[in-house]
Amino acid sequence: MTTDLAHPPIIHDGLNSLGFATAPEQTRVVVAMSGGVDSSVVAGLLKEDGYDVVGITLQLYDHGEVVRSKGACCAGADILDARRAAATLGITHYVLDYESRFKASVMDDFADSYLKGETPVPCITCNQTVKFHDLLATARELGAACLATGHYVRRALDDTGKAMLQRGVDASKDQSYFLFATTPDQLDYLRFPLGGLSKDETRDHARRMGLSLADKPDSQDICFVPNGRYGDIVRRLRPGAIEAGDIVDLDGNVLGQHDGVIDFTIGQRRGLGIGGRKDADDGEGRLYVVAIRPEARQVVVGQKSDLACHQVALRDTNWLAADVPPLGRAVLARLRNTAVAEPAEITEWDTTTGTAKLRLNVPQYGIAAGQAAAIYDAEDADWLLGGGWISGAPTRGGG
Repeated sequence: MTTDLAHPPIIHDGLNSLGFATAPEQTRVVVAMSGGVDSSVVAGLLKEDGYDVVGITLQLYDHGEVVRSKGACCAGADILDARRAAATLGITHYVLDYESRFKASVMDDFADSYLKGETPVPCITCNQTVKFHDLLATARELGAACLATGHYVRRALDDTGKAMLQRGVDASKDQSYFLFATTPDQLDYLRFPLGGLSKDETRDHARRMGLSLADKPDSQDICFVPNGRYGDIVRRLRPGAIEAGDIVDLDGNVLGQHDGVIDFTIGQRRGLGIGGRKDADDGEGRLYVVAIRPEARQVVVGQKSDLACHQVALRDTNWLAADVPPLGRAVLARLRNTAVAEPAEITEWDTTTGTAKLRLNVPQYGIAAGQAAAIYDAEDADWLLGGGWISGAPTRGGG
């Protein structure tokens, strides 16, 4: 298997550094510029290599309705930062209004997912729809040879010459989990120049280029969820749809009340609002959210052991590897972005329905429907094979 360097020679074996048989100055590249240091450095590196670089920043939501918080991305100031970076680099820059597409594809899905008792990952949905579908189509319309982004992931070729994805070399910044849904056709068109760099190296490039955002903090919050208050956004998008209900134990005993299931996630321990147990130790049965039953308006709590999940069901699967996923294949499954990829086995995979099941070698805890499973090669954990959205994570408490 071969993989590209982070910033390779301009021409090698008749191809430029992006893999095209044209001179850089004859190769147009659209860069998705979010207003952060990563995508700005991507634009700068490509400009230095002589490419015809066009930066595009997307306005994704009504900036007047969302209060900007420290560490949030995609707010109004980020558009200004992207404009300043483009001006410093001397590249063409456009701001496109994708607000209606973003609301329909990402924000509405986010709200509906929480109402169903799920825990969504809107950044994956955004990549899957707005960025790698709508923006990619726009890049093609502009005559670009490819769309480049600031993701810390490597685009590589397997032994058959098929384009695949590898983890970024900086493990602390690797974003491959968010890209499991990237299709082969999209991957043929995408480029990720930062995959071979560390974050410190990226910031060093930004300083060298004279970019004022070289030390800008990384995005922490979901762009349209200021201060991490998910419930506020769902209540705004779905007024009247949230109903109060009971907090119950596994036997159905009522322990307290809640203002809406949207305020809870599987595995949650703090903020349950049932009182009287804050000083209890693990032996006395510290409580966690083990199931959410939106139809009954119930939040079910139990002990940590009740969260043990031994298998997950997947929907809307995507397989990037050249081979068809064989049953019984040993893989590594990453069920949250912050989680370690753990050994698992593919027990079902139906390409017709897009469904699959994974058996986990070691039980995992706090896994919720709506999250994603990114699947990696068991023999070489750098290679992303594909993944799917978690539709079920059975536990003793439910799921």
